Parts: sequence; C-alpha cells; structure tokens
Amino acid sequence: MNIGDVAQLSGLPAKTIRYYEDIGLVKPLRSANGYRSFRDCDVHKLAFLGRARALGFSIEDCRNLLKLYEDDHRTSAEVKQIAEMHLGRIDQKITELTEMRATLAHLVNACAGDNRPDCPILADLAPKQDENALLDQPG
Repeated sequence: MNIGDVAQLSGLPAKTIRYYEDIGLVKPLRSANGYRSFRDCDVHKLAFLGRARALGFSIEDCRNLLKLYEDDHRTSAEVKQIAEMHLGRIDQKITELTEMRATLAHLVNACAGDNRPDCPILADLAPKQDENALLDQPG
C-alpha cells in the first residue's frame, strides 16, 4: 500500500505518517526505487497510534504502549502504570485550567467594558511593581 492509501485507512495525515516513520514508530518496507510499501500491520499500528494520540498520550508514551502491545509477555500492570501517569497529568491540567478559568471569569466580570480606560483585565496582566522600587526611583 502507498502512503495515500494508508492515510485514508488509518485516519492520519501523510505528514504524520512520515513523522512517525522518521522517529521510528513505524517502519514500512521500501521498494527498490525507495517508495514506502506499507503492510496491514503498519496500518494497524498507525491506527493504534492515532487513537493513543487522540487520548493525549505523549509520543514517548505511545512508543512504550506500542512496545507493550507487541509484547506477548507484557503485564497489564505495565500498561496501567502508563495510563495512570497520563491520567494524573490530565487531572493536573484540568485543575490548572479550572483555576485559569475562574481567574479570567473574575476579571471579565470586574471589567465594565465601557468607554473608560480603566480595565482590571489589563491591570492584572501588567507586571506587578515592587513598592520599594517605586520609592527608590528618582522623580
């Protein structure tokens, strides 16, 4: 199969497939003229990688999950550990996004949004000046 066929079957763009090949996640065969020749197992791996990436797993996590998937002697505990670590990163990101949203919502609600120049959103974004530094400035 050529890369166009594989892209359609796996649901991944050709550029992503080439990247995954460059970093060694898939290794399609090469014909004498240098063209890639993908097998069904390559399509399967690419679909696996696409799903893992859609769940937010890092490239390194994907590499490890793929190795475990291909290892008949793996333990589910190894797979679960990778997934639990990723879940922890997701939970941390949710916490950060929730805090970010609360801060931004507060600032939006505090802003009059009228013709006056005062804006609590800009005031919050501006660097905070040290009061002592202000006192030390000539003026």
